[in-house]
Amino acid sequence: MKLTLRTYEPGDFETLYEIDHRCFTPEIAYSRRELRNYLRFPGVECIVALNDETNTGPSIEGFCIAVRSLRWGHVVTMDVLPELRRLGVGGKLLAETERRLTVAGVTEIGLETATTNESAIAFWEKHGYRKCGIHEGYYPDGQDAYGMTKTLESQILGQSGK
Repeated sequence: MKLTLRTYEPGDFETLYEIDHRCFTPEIAYSRRELRNYLRFPGVECIVALNDETNTGPSIEGFCIAVRSLRWGHVVTMDVLPELRRLGVGGKLLAETERRLTVAGVTEIGLETATTNESAIAFWEKHGYRKCGIHEGYYPDGQDAYGMTKTLESQILGQSGK
């Protein structure tokens, strides 16, 4: 699969909404209103992954939404179509998200993931995120979530940080 990453465009909205609903249960997936609100946050970064090798032209296969405030960033959601997981799409989306946040001055990033989602926990830990606590009843369906964080290094940009 030939993958291209680019910044979200308003015409992508319905596709992102559909992907979110394919990735999460109805209780956890975002409503259109919630998704629009996240995409309008100050300091938002939304990156989409396009598969350039489809017969009908490039198609969105996943996306990542993150927000930043000063030196803190937060991954709101990372969605990759279920049939394309474990092919590197999420890792590429995450690397670009972290790069953009680092350029913007973010030094610490956090997220939440369900304590029962072993594949997501493994993904985040593989990419340097560490559990820092449990948020009881975090999700609308009552599931608990791990809070996870990572320190973003200036070396991502090839800088010494000194």
